[in-house]
Amino acid sequence: MERTIQIFITGGTFDKSYNYLKGNLFFNKTHLPEMLERSRCKLDLKIETLMIIDSLEMTAQDLQYIISACKTSSSNAIVITHGTDKMTHTAAAIAAAQISNKTIVLTGAMIPYAFGSSSDGFFNLGCALAYVQSLPPEVYITMQGQYFLWCEVKKNKELGYFEKI
Repeated sequence: MERTIQIFITGGTFDKSYNYLKGNLFFNKTHLPEMLERSRCKLDLKIETLMIIDSLEMTAQDLQYIISACKTSSSNAIVITHGTDKMTHTAAAIAAAQISNKTIVLTGAMIPYAFGSSSDGFFNLGCALAYVQSLPPEVYITMQGQYFLWCEVKKNKELGYFEKI
């Protein structure tokens, strides 16, 4: 059964660009439309940018906005692009909101998409789109080709990947 997948964009490393003159990362726009076009994605998608911020700067109000968007979305398959530093926090908050009958998958990148082939963003987005179509209703995180239930994952900041608790 084909269904519309809602994608909510919140920012994070996924959408950062690099200023080669100043040597810093910044937000300009989301890279998601380009990524989907390059991948020749033929899924029925509805894309909405909620915010484009670093997850370390995410406020309680931002978090409530994400939860509200998930609750009111007509889709029962939702992908959220998100910064990796607070991804588990957001996933837990969404799970606590007890949004029923929806599969919600958060994903991000450790290396910005703008860095080209060294970025993991393209791969993680593809995995999120596949998992949101195949997993039962619940809140998940997908990184590095794996998916994790929201309460069974942590970011290993020393090794730079997500792992099962």
